[in-house]
Amino acid sequence: MYNELLSPAEMAEADRLAIAAGPLDGYRLMQRAGEAVAAVVLARYPAATRVHVLCGPGNNGGDGYVVARLLAEAGVDVALWTSGEPRAGSDAALAAADCTLERHLLSAFSAEAGSLVVDAIYGAGLSKPLSGDAKGAVDIVTAMNLPVVAIDLPSGVSGESGEVLGETFRAVLTVTFARKKPGHLLLPGRERCGEVVLADIGIRDEIIDEVAPRTFENRPGLWLANFPAPAVDSHKYKRGHASVFSGGPSATGAARLSALAAARSGAGAVTVLSPANAMQVNAAHLTSIMLRKVDAIEDVHDLIGDRRPSAFVLGPGFGIGDKARDFTLAVLAKNRQDGGVEGLVLDADGITSFRNAAATLFEAAGRAGAPALIMTPHEGEFGRLFADIAGDKALSKLAKAREAARRANAVIVYKGADSVIASPDGSAAINSNGAPWLATAGSGDVLAGIIAGLLAQGMPAFEAACAGVWIHAEAGNRFGPGLIAEDLPLAMVPVLRELAESAVR
Repeated sequence: MYNELLSPAEMAEADRLAIAAGPLDGYRLMQRAGEAVAAVVLARYPAATRVHVLCGPGNNGGDGYVVARLLAEAGVDVALWTSGEPRAGSDAALAAADCTLERHLLSAFSAEAGSLVVDAIYGAGLSKPLSGDAKGAVDIVTAMNLPVVAIDLPSGVSGESGEVLGETFRAVLTVTFARKKPGHLLLPGRERCGEVVLADIGIRDEIIDEVAPRTFENRPGLWLANFPAPAVDSHKYKRGHASVFSGGPSATGAARLSALAAARSGAGAVTVLSPANAMQVNAAHLTSIMLRKVDAIEDVHDLIGDRRPSAFVLGPGFGIGDKARDFTLAVLAKNRQDGGVEGLVLDADGITSFRNAAATLFEAAGRAGAPALIMTPHEGEFGRLFADIAGDKALSKLAKAREAARRANAVIVYKGADSVIASPDGSAAINSNGAPWLATAGSGDVLAGIIAGLLAQGMPAFEAACAGVWIHAEAGNRFGPGLIAEDLPLAMVPVLRELAESAVR
């Protein structure tokens, strides 16, 4: 399964390069696309009494003409509805000429119960809300609750951003080609796509490599090569030391959740860094996880000098203010090579503490030799640190995360059901296995701990963040209803076991 995601512009470039390289021309690619869709329709909906194929004037409509012809040749009762004529000499015009079915104007569209609709009106090629005949067809199909198979993307969904441009079909199945697009994974478009089937139409992997996409679907294939596997002679410090800053006596639970998650994700040693007045509370709840008093900057420096932790978490339950800022900057002031600190996961209160001092944080993270900074904001926290980016309605969630990562010199995990992980170098991944059960207090604290545990074991920051997000979601999905944050560290175990087995094969 491929991890690359192509924007509509990148997909157009891949088509162009594939045609230039031969032996397939544009019309043959269109025929292959139509063949793939027709095969899916025949396999999935053998009992459909009638299939309505809705064709627009562009290449998506051209795919639809091929589908209509092939279904009719297979004995299916097909009604062909068209909106606009393909441009003369285009591949879509060739497809329309080869389809001899009677055409009906989309403006007169009607359907019957039990029929199936194939949406080939616009696909990913639309940049404005549906209107006129297309909107009317959507209204009828929606009111009748007819199943829809979309070609490439449901018409009205942006392939770039997942934005729903006014009205759109809600497909039960979407067939796309060569690679998925961001709009297949980003909300709300993801919900309109239904099941996404990826079809091979002959665009070779070398062509995709030439396009050089920087956006990926977050799946194990993206980062499994970097997933930590302990050596036979490992001891606890060889497996990395993660440290989690704790809040005061009434706010210690979040740090312990992070610490337990870091331990479960494989860090050989984990220490909770507690203020003196919370030592007794933390000690009462910790067994294998170590505890150390940290009240001042000097304590942070001593810890790094004595125990050389390789990753930190700061934010969960910590409190907002000067202390959070000072401790964060103290960690980022270390040099990776000299101090052994690989990175810092900044979450929750740690992020909010810099809402009026963002430039200071970004400068510290951008210093040569500084530990990697990974920030894990939800939408509200993202807006506190990147107000102008958050408020820019022209930017997709993907674009917002990318711009924030570039500005902050940090890996950004922009959380949500469609979490986006972005790196300062422009690489980005969209998570697709988000679980509704994770919408529970403390879930984000666990995520921060997982990432820190992987970071402590030497996983690069972007890959650690991607893996942490996927593992967190997968554990939540497998546990299901009734999940609370305390369940997640143990729910991770079978997920981690499978990843470890795959990594060593």
